[in-house]
Parts: sequence; structure tokens; C-alpha cells
Amino acid sequence: MTIVDDAKAVQGDLVDLRRRLHREPELGLQLPRTQERVLEALQGLPLEVSTGAGLTSVTAVLRGEAVTEGDRRRVLLRGDMDALPVSEHTGVDYAATGDTMHACGHDLHTAMLVGAAHVLTAQRDRLAGDVVFMFQPGEEGHDGARHMVEEGVLDAAGSRVDAALALHVTSGMLPRGVFAARPGPVMAAADVLRVTVHGAGGHGSSPHRAKDPIPAACEMVVALQTFVTRRFDVFDPVVITIGAFHSGTAHNVIPESAYFEATVRSFSHASHQRVLEESVRVCRGVAAAHGLDVEAVAEELYPVTVNDPSQVAAVASTIADLYGDDRYFTLPNPIPGSEDFSRVLDAVPGAMVFLGATPSDRDPATAAFNHAPEATFDDGVIADGVGVLASFAQRQLTGNAALQ
Repeated sequence: MTIVDDAKAVQGDLVDLRRRLHREPELGLQLPRTQERVLEALQGLPLEVSTGAGLTSVTAVLRGEAVTEGDRRRVLLRGDMDALPVSEHTGVDYAATGDTMHACGHDLHTAMLVGAAHVLTAQRDRLAGDVVFMFQPGEEGHDGARHMVEEGVLDAAGSRVDAALALHVTSGMLPRGVFAARPGPVMAAADVLRVTVHGAGGHGSSPHRAKDPIPAACEMVVALQTFVTRRFDVFDPVVITIGAFHSGTAHNVIPESAYFEATVRSFSHASHQRVLEESVRVCRGVAAAHGLDVEAVAEELYPVTVNDPSQVAAVASTIADLYGDDRYFTLPNPIPGSEDFSRVLDAVPGAMVFLGATPSDRDPATAAFNHAPEATFDDGVIADGVGVLASFAQRQLTGNAALQ
């Protein structure tokens, strides 16, 4: 049997696992029920399993048996496990209740990685190296990948892994079963800019007797929009969006302070570093011009997710051999969302690849996208994901482009 056959054989069990996870979503770095489900699903496999110290991660290592002395390679496969604080409105019979939902498809990712562990176990006598299975909490804003890297996931097999792969499903954008990626930047860096302008309160009829923070804060908002269009190359763009602005209590009262915060997106390491430094400088300059004090802090969340060109080519070749040339699509531009798998790709060559899980009765162009309460994922693509994860790892560890 081929890896594709093996993946199809476990599809039913993986769909059941995915739907059980979907009914019981958990947030952040602590996912005790999800961790328990994963450990149960891996039970009985010849894996070296460990759990995280500061988060409920699971790391499992499969030792290949076709290794010649001094020629052991290592590959990492990642599946994130956490959900979002979203109330589900999908209407599926396995929908979550309450205010938490797997609105980004991480339940599919977890099931796919479990499936890859089962499939690759059956291939272990052909693997000239080791596979590290990275079951990660806290992708949604908690930087779980950084925590796992700091706890040693990249060296879990004894030394640094040689390559890494993560798949991410989409509930729209891509047709069902179509994979997509690109070499180089594939997802944006994400940062947050927080600004508090300090003035002096007073009566709205006599602004000269006060120090009004609101006009200065408004000027900063406008200056930041101009700043990104005049200081950054149009072909290496930066986006600053003000998502919150708070100040004042009444129409005739000048407040003592004004606060705003922004999401900051960039698509190269150079622009990422520059925008963090210079956005703060812009706010300080405007405040100084108004004779006001300002606290401006730019906090890095996730760096740019950068795919290694050779690893993207390897994934594209794998997909073409498994499922045909029409199942892989090269993204023309990076996606403005962000990913903490960037932490892994900053350390080792690898790829983040997208997989369309749009239900077949919906138009990918209009279907509710990831993070929406109505986002629905077709779990029929789980076997496809398992096939790519397992085949990628197998080829990395055998150097053989032929299907096994």
C-alpha cells in the first residue's frame, strides 16, 4: 500500500477525532482536554512522547530504522491545537456550544498530525532518520511556537531538525483539496503599537488653558498613515491600522489623556524592524510639536513567515506526485495574516502550506473565512493533508522522490 492508501485508511478515525475536538475547543497555552485526546490517539505507537512544562504541548519522536551510521536526518511536522473566543454559528451537528470555537481549523490540523504519526509508523523501517511531531497550543495570539522552541522542540530528536512543514486549512479562498504556498515571505509579521498621549484637562470652551491630547493623537493617526506610504517601498509594503481610539467623557470636557492602538503588518524582516522603531519616533515627534508627553510602545508579536524555496519546491513536487499538478497553486502574494510557525522557519528551513477545506457546495470567493463564526471546514480533506505531511517527511528521510 502507498502512503495515500494508508492515509485514506485512517480517514474515518481522524474525522471522528476532529469532531470530538471540535465539540470541546480550548483557548491559549493550556489545553488539557485536547492534550488528553492527542495522547490517547498516539497511544500504542512506537513514539518517544513528552509534554510541555509551561504549556500543554505534546512532542512525539519517531525513530526511523533505515539509518546508516552518521547519516541520520530529522524532520519536524507541526499541528496547532487551540481554538478562538468565537461563538459558533455553523449549524453543524458537532458544533461547539458557548463562546469558544475552532474557527481556524486547528482541530483538522491536530487530526492530520495524528494521522501522519500513524502512517509514518508503518513506514519506520524505510525512514533514514527521525520525525518530530509538534502538537502546539497557543497559536492564536499566545506565541505557543516560541514557547515550544524555547523548551527544545527543534532538538527533541537529539539534534536540530533539518526541515519543517506545517499545513493550514482555509474555509474559503481556496477550492476544496487545493494546496497553495509560495517561496519567500508567505505571511506577514504582526505587531501592535500602543500610544497614550498625556495632556492637561480643562473646559472645552477654553482650550488654551488646557493641553488637549485629542488633536495630537488624531494627528499621530494621520501621520502614521502618511509615514508608511512615504518611508517604505511600495513593493515591500507596511500596513498600520488603528483599531481602537479612546478619550474623553463629555462633549465640553478636555480630557487628560488619549489612547489608541494599532495593528502593524510588514512583509520583510528589514521593514519589520524599521516600522517598530520609526512608528514610535513619529508619535514622539508629533507629541513634542504639541508640547505634550507620550508613551508609545511597539510590541513585536510574530515575525514574517518566510518559506524556504527548496522546501516549497519539495512540497509542490510531493503534491503533484500524490494528487496531480492541478492540486497545487503558487500564491502570487503573501497573506496579510500572521503565524507563529514563523519562529520555527526562522530557525530551520521549511514551509507553511495552505490547504483548501471549503465545503464543496460553497464558493471559495464568498465562503465565510477563517475566524468567522460561520467558518465551516470540510473534514474530507484530512486524508489529503495526512498524505502530504507523511510523504514530505518520508522523502526528507529517504532522499527518494518516488512514492513508497
